[in-house]
Amino acid sequence: MSRSSTPSETSITIEYGSPEAAQSILRAIAPDNAGTPEGTNIEAHVDRGTLRISVRSNRGLGSLVSTLDDLLSCIQAAEAALKQL
Repeated sequence: MSRSSTPSETSITIEYGSPEAAQSILRAIAPDNAGTPEGTNIEAHVDRGTLRISVRSNRGLGSLVSTLDDLLSCIQAAEAALKQL
């Protein structure tokens, strides 16, 4: 029996105090985004002091949730490192 996955999409918007802080977080998570599984796409950019991330997956909702969990963990680590500077 074949299971078809419904395409899923979500976005994350995180406001930082400055464009520089948002860019720092974006640069920190960029290497992690390069290794996304086939069928998953992550696009991220900074708009003024806001980091905007869009995640799309053709691999089902579970895969999307796992990708978001990994992404948010990376963002948390980057934010913690930025606070130490």
